[in-house]
Amino acid sequence: MLAQDFLRYTVKSVSSQRLRSFLTATGIAVGIGAVVLLTSLGEGLQHFVLAEFTQFGTNLISVNPGKVTTHGISGALISNVRPLTIEDAQTLKNIPQIIDTVSVLQGNAAIESSGRQRRTTIYGVDASAARVWRFEIAAGRFLPNDPPRAARSFVVLGSKVRQELFGSSQALGARVRIGGELFRVIGSMESKGQLLGFDLDDSVYIPTSKAMALFNRDSLMEINLLHTAGSSSTSVAEQVKKVLIARHGSEDFSITTQEKMLEVLGGVLGTLTFAVGAIGGISLLVGGVGILTIMSIAVNERTGEIGLLRAMGVERSQILALFLGEAVVLAAIGGLAGLVLGVGGSWLFSLLIPALPAHTSWSYAAAAELLAVVVGLIAGVLPARRAAGQHPVEALRAE
Repeated sequence: MLAQDFLRYTVKSVSSQRLRSFLTATGIAVGIGAVVLLTSLGEGLQHFVLAEFTQFGTNLISVNPGKVTTHGISGALISNVRPLTIEDAQTLKNIPQIIDTVSVLQGNAAIESSGRQRRTTIYGVDASAARVWRFEIAAGRFLPNDPPRAARSFVVLGSKVRQELFGSSQALGARVRIGGELFRVIGSMESKGQLLGFDLDDSVYIPTSKAMALFNRDSLMEINLLHTAGSSSTSVAEQVKKVLIARHGSEDFSITTQEKMLEVLGGVLGTLTFAVGAIGGISLLVGGVGILTIMSIAVNERTGEIGLLRAMGVERSQILALFLGEAVVLAAIGGLAGLVLGVGGSWLFSLLIPALPAHTSWSYAAAAELLAVVVGLIAGVLPARRAAGQHPVEALRAE
């Protein structure tokens, strides 16, 4: 049988039963559409979270007090953990690959001005935070580079806090009270939105030493390090480790590079994308069962046709290929329709929720179409083998 005859016969067999073929292809289309849509949502979520996570820069290292791993006797019996201090952060600046550091302390307190008050997040940071975290100033300036332990009582307001306390009035130069101490407003931030559920606009920034006094803390929550773009974060982290061990006497801290953070986060989100795609694959499995059922019915209905083809000299392998071809064509048509449904659904989702755009990965789309063809091929094997195994005389007699 010539290739063009084979293709013509297969397409004609599918088109002769339009309603049946349409319903069968619809089952595959729903499965493929679900796979493409769910993986698009997963990919969109991954791109969104990673973009949010890296908006503060991509060459950051974080140092936190305490060791993540544990060993030995209980810490309740003996503790030699020293607090992370402002001086630790200042010392780390001497490492050649370190551009700057930020001493970070965070808490929650009431801020009030002109009879208006609200509770908000208070960040104790250095003047270098604007550079390290890529902050944009809407008005005024960020905290000045005062001596770390003798910083002046200045405050920079997040955009939402500024709006809530001052509205359309001028905020620069005004005095606000935070935890009983007066601070002068020297700047306000551009809107940053939310980061993993934290509203960055509903926050204020004061010098680290002032925050430590405000919250009665003698330890930093974290030290952020910005290293040069060409340097290895692993190598820099090793140097940071050596410096802090020399100062503390032991490794009582944890160092996390941004690459490690993104690797862990990417792994979690990648697993999530795979999981939602697998959920959509269940619908595809149902479509495969539909093809198996329809092709089995087709074999029963076309017994005489099979006998005639065999009597005309068509070999069993060609009969097998014909019925497998029909199953693959049905699955491929359904797969293409599913791609349209999935891509269209993700596009509609992006319009409805612009903040979390769906991202269609064409590699996933191609894999989904290939999967549809494979499902059709597998589902068509048993009916095709049954058709190819029929004896021509018995098939003609059944007719």
